[in-house]
Amino acid sequence: MFSSPSPEQIHAATVASDDGAGVLYLYGNYGGDIFNFDIAADLASTEGIRTTTVLGRDDILSAPPEKADTRRGVAGLFFAYKTAGAAAEKGCDLDKVTEIAQRTCDATRTMGVGLSPTILPAAGEPTFTLDEGEMEIGIGIHGEPGQFRGPLETADQITDRFLTELEKELDLSQGRQLAVLVNGLGSTPLEELYVIYRRVHQQLTERRAVVRNLFIGEYATSLEMAGASLSICQLDDKLAELMDEPARSPFFQHGSVQLTEGVRTTASHTAATTEDGVDEGIRTVEEPSRLRDIVLAVTAGLPGYSEELRELDAALGDGDLGITVGEGAKAQNAAVAALPDNAAPAEIFKALGTAFSSANPSTYAALLGGGMIAASTAFADDRVGANAFAAAAHTMAEKIMARGGAQVGDKTVVDVIDAIANYLEQTTSSDAKAVAAGAVQVATGVVETQTGQTSQRGRAAWVGERSVGRKDPGSVAFLRLLEEIARVI
Repeated sequence: MFSSPSPEQIHAATVASDDGAGVLYLYGNYGGDIFNFDIAADLASTEGIRTTTVLGRDDILSAPPEKADTRRGVAGLFFAYKTAGAAAEKGCDLDKVTEIAQRTCDATRTMGVGLSPTILPAAGEPTFTLDEGEMEIGIGIHGEPGQFRGPLETADQITDRFLTELEKELDLSQGRQLAVLVNGLGSTPLEELYVIYRRVHQQLTERRAVVRNLFIGEYATSLEMAGASLSICQLDDKLAELMDEPARSPFFQHGSVQLTEGVRTTASHTAATTEDGVDEGIRTVEEPSRLRDIVLAVTAGLPGYSEELRELDAALGDGDLGITVGEGAKAQNAAVAALPDNAAPAEIFKALGTAFSSANPSTYAALLGGGMIAASTAFADDRVGANAFAAAAHTMAEKIMARGGAQVGDKTVVDVIDAIANYLEQTTSSDAKAVAAGAVQVATGVVETQTGQTSQRGRAAWVGERSVGRKDPGSVAFLRLLEEIARVI
């Protein structure tokens, strides 16, 4: 509940959905979802499936206009599903469908009120508390805090609050075409939602705006939370046309849709599996290298550093790095062990990245996992050597920097990976033992240099100058990886 699907689940849905024209990822602006969808996009890319992403950011009270890119996605995302779906059904290409979805999100704003909390089944406790007769304006669909808490007001007063705020960012004046959604959060009776719309209709009619499309009901719920939200989409002619298009799904029907027989054909990406669960689509090589055996040995040794990494991370972050690396390494070991002995190097790296990112829902796992998946492209020709690993390290560092925002010199794991990439690029040795030992030496130097620096990114950056004199936990984790590689070789 209230957590992102895993990269494997998203990837599986992507493969099943693709018909050769690509896939749009359309979801709310939440960190866990972003990282996991990005990793799934990396996986899809290695299979030739193009993906694009549009984020819903319609909750106006979750951040001010100048920080609109950090706002949460809530019920208003429904409008983008409607218009993007209609555009896709009409045969628009991926770029046009993406543009329609983005245009709809840009034209949509939402505001909500919570009247009672929700209880996560796993936790058994309310996500927040409200006294009898209290309300919270601006509360999120996962129970995130709102902007104002006070005595319960009438439906008209609450609706007027909504419209006053929404009108600051939307044109609700004469002649404007609007789509309106009055959404229940889970346990608000439908008739109460109609009471809210009654006031919306009165106010918009006074402004002489036109409600072209109206949707009332439960569209974005929060288990048993009592409350409601009001979403308004400011329509242009194209969006109005797409909003009018009929649609039919198990949970939503709009207009009349002609049912068709048969199953839509998807592109042939889905790989079959053998009886023991091994993916028959795994690419293999005639002469396998030692890579798989080395990986199995290294990932078996990495959990031994969990306590050290936990202590380092507890001093600068939230202390979960030991679990992330330990559990991630175990998952990697199992994933690679399931591969055939002659799996291609790229397949091994994809398995490593997918397993690491999915074993623990942390930023470090998502960034490193995504980096490993991206690095798999460096082994497209199946060659394993210093040049290939140099290219893999460069690709990994670039992916982490692009996704996480860190740069070389910010005192993060990027510093170590970049240094290793440069070292491997410049080395002339063909002795694997010597190269591995040299990589450990380079990484050790970087970690020691970092100790005198201030952390600039991630949780460690929050402690400011107190990070000086302490080793960067993520960099140490990568150093331990290199030490294990050198030991095994």
